Amino acid sequence: MTMYDGSVLGMGRGLLRRLRGVLERDFGDQASVALQEAGFTAGDELYDAWATWVGKRSGVADPGQLDATHLGEMLATFYTELGWGHLHVERMGAAIAVDSLDWAESDPEAGASGPACHVTAGVLAGMFGRMAGQHVAVMEIECRSRGDERCRFLAGAPETLQAVYEGVTEGRDYREVLGG
Repeated sequence: MTMYDGSVLGMGRGLLRRLRGVLERDFGDQASVALQEAGFTAGDELYDAWATWVGKRSGVADPGQLDATHLGEMLATFYTELGWGHLHVERMGAAIAVDSLDWAESDPEAGASGPACHVTAGVLAGMFGRMAGQHVAVMEIECRSRGDERCRFLAGAPETLQAVYEGVTEGRDYREVLGG
């Protein structure tokens, strides 16, 4: 694995899973907030590696200038090379859906009661926010750690994801809320 600009390091999948387990055991619901905040910091750093990687691969100095038709493919290749898993990225109404059937942070044996890839939600928020030049919210709506077939993250404007959250808590399907 190439370390791109020195800000990326390798670690085993077990570290993320164990860290989540220990924090949830010791801090309950507050664990998800801490993990997401840590992920956001990592996403900001990972963006720098992403920018270097994109520049070398495409000649585009600013990933925010990537043609939208290539963004998903580039993100998928980047994260696969880092060992996070395979991604599929698609537009879903006013949001972007990021899906994975083998995401590193997920643990299908965990039996989680809700989405559990908190670090990833923070990482994606940090990266997408830097790329967009504005705050981007990310929420995991499906998670392999709670038995779903895939992990699905939604990224979009905070007000868009707030509407999704409210719709889901009212019993509506997130796809219906997004119009997709």
